Amino acid sequence: MPRKLLVATHGHCFDGMASAALFVHLLRALRGKSAPELRYKSFGYGPGLRMIPEAWLDGDENAILDFRYTPSDRVNWYFDHHVTAFGSDAERDAAIAGALPADDPADGRRVFFDPTYSSCTKLIADVARTTFGVDVSSLDELTRWADVIDAARFDSAEAAVDRTEPVLQLAGVIEHHGDTAFLANIMPTLLEQGLHDFARGARVRKLWRPIAAANDAFRVRVAEKAVRMGRAVLVDLCDAQADVGVKFVTYALYPEAVYSVMLVRGRQHYKLSIGYNPWCGSQRDRDISSICQRYGGGGHPTVGAATFPLSALDRAQEAANAVARELA
Repeated sequence: MPRKLLVATHGHCFDGMASAALFVHLLRALRGKSAPELRYKSFGYGPGLRMIPEAWLDGDENAILDFRYTPSDRVNWYFDHHVTAFGSDAERDAAIAGALPADDPADGRRVFFDPTYSSCTKLIADVARTTFGVDVSSLDELTRWADVIDAARFDSAEAAVDRTEPVLQLAGVIEHHGDTAFLANIMPTLLEQGLHDFARGARVRKLWRPIAAANDAFRVRVAEKAVRMGRAVLVDLCDAQADVGVKFVTYALYPEAVYSVMLVRGRQHYKLSIGYNPWCGSQRDRDISSICQRYGGGGHPTVGAATFPLSALDRAQEAANAVARELA
């Protein structure tokens, strides 16, 4: 019976999807014909899920990508770049100490963590090249776009919210549809066709059309609900469910605002998103990941999020207002 490897990655996230593609490319280069059968699972953070439960890592081998670490012997591969990737410094040190050295060819746990990276995809690409000598040039454009999107490396806020580029339309499709079944369905085609051909394909165009209309409606709601509070913009969208969201729209509406605090009601929870405006012309003076950790979330120094149960509206709104006042 062939061995099975579970690829567990950050769901509804372009960097999570691209990380899975880079990892699969690396694995196939290392294993060749002996590569295991692959299964994919898409994970998202929620009020009851701060890490992947050990019991859910049910492959003969398991890889966790772009997601918080699970302290378990079942984890064979781990790649992440979030400051909040580990529950504590002790957990991080134990994970790294218990992993194989990068140049050890033996089977065993491998942990690659570097919070200086702007995307997990780029971390995997660099590890593939420098540690394992694997050519990833065929995925250079996927790596570049994952880094642009995850690190907001756009020329302006207007460019960041523009969706005329097919790759950015694909990113919107991934953010909306990127669950386990979708990821497993697209991965073989994406790896075969390449990023640009896949992004221009009929499948993506069809899924993008209703999302584009919903994005336009979302922008209108944000413009109506946004409140300027000193250096911050607070947007409370708890009055109605939002199935899609447009990142950076507050920065396009308020170019001089330094921080954005947005509370959105989703299908399963409220999501508090906090971000620094990289185009505002002012220096960031807060670590957003540490703010999000107070509420059980996490992220990067420049952007992060936390979630609240639908039964905790008051607590979610209190948190959003408190953070906005702090950043104001």
